[in-house]
Amino acid sequence: MPRRVDHDERRRHLTAALLRIASTRGLQAVSMREVAAEAGVSLRVVQYYFTDKRTLMESGIAELAARLDRRVRERAGALGTGLPPRTVLEVVLGAILPTDEDSRADQLAWTAYYAAGLTAPAEAVDGRYAPDALERWLTGVLARAVEAGDVPADIDPRIEVVGLLALTNGLVSSVLGRQRDVDDALRVVRYRLDRLFGPTAD
Repeated sequence: MPRRVDHDERRRHLTAALLRIASTRGLQAVSMREVAAEAGVSLRVVQYYFTDKRTLMESGIAELAARLDRRVRERAGALGTGLPPRTVLEVVLGAILPTDEDSRADQLAWTAYYAAGLTAPAEAVDGRYAPDALERWLTGVLARAVEAGDVPADIDPRIEVVGLLALTNGLVSSVLGRQRDVDDALRVVRYRLDRLFGPTAD
């Protein structure tokens, strides 16, 4: 009997190969043939699952967003249920930072997509839906904190979230560039959250 192929697993395998190339050599090095070589399959296999390079690149963006979602859920799950808004924000912002080899590789891949959007916009894949969705969700979290009296009533939840995400993404770059280590980056995030929510109890 021939072995049954798990098509979803095969797509994930090919997408993972794409992201390894993106994180180590940049998106300019990505081609259907290079992904096939990285994945250890024939070019025809890649072409079977992805009609062109663009659909392959889109699968990479979707996978990066899914990985961040899984990372957040794992970290939040370890802390229990009914987490307060400050903890939710700290978990999410901490999950964005490159705290280990896997998250570092993911952030390098995100950076490759961003750079491609600046240098080759005609070929770039629009990945804004994932950051935009995260921004909207965190805005809702902070709005509920305002309603509960956890933060000052006169803040603008959306503007605060935009600032927190911009701060965190800037810290990602400084950690990737080895300007600072991740512990220092986390201290900066917690300092900003302390300014917003008040210091946590020791």
